[in-house]
Amino acid sequence: MQTHILILAAGAASRMRGGDKCLEQVAGEPLLRRLARLALETGCAVTVALPPDHPKRGAALEGLGVATVTVADAGDGMAASLVAGVSSLPVGVPVLLLLADLPMIDGDDLARMLAEAAAHPQTILRGAEADGRAGHPVVFPPDLRAELLALAGDEGARWVLKRHAARVRLVTLPAGHATTDLDTPEDWAEWRLRNG
Repeated sequence: MQTHILILAAGAASRMRGGDKCLEQVAGEPLLRRLARLALETGCAVTVALPPDHPKRGAALEGLGVATVTVADAGDGMAASLVAGVSSLPVGVPVLLLLADLPMIDGDDLARMLAEAAAHPQTILRGAEADGRAGHPVVFPPDLRAELLALAGDEGARWVLKRHAARVRLVTLPAGHATTDLDTPEDWAEWRLRNG
């Protein structure tokens, strides 16, 4: 069954001091819209997990054919977004988890992850740097759905990855693509200086 892409965009972005990293402009469009558009261009179904108190994020997705799920308890941590998002997906599908604060992810990265998922359907795949530093996206096979739905707190899927470490395969993406997440206005300013 075709992989479903789940974009986690329900975080508070509290370190942005009033800004919203999901709405920062990247290549001429809000980051969240850009990621959703690139995800749709893969041909996969796309769901975006959103908080109830950031309506501009939902507005940024207008006109795109994505499904959305509101995470009522988004303040409880990343696991709440994961559980809400995964529970909204059809049973039996692989899930590619994509965080909404990765400005360097591009269509080629998503295509590479999806091709690896098709070739290795029982493997957990993680985007990574050439030096082995693991990052995102992450693809989970369908048999791990119940464990993802059992998550709690702000750890995300980390304990699932640890428990199934023998099944994890790193997928090398271009430098910075898997690991560049920008959490503060200073991070964004520095990144824009480096990347023109």
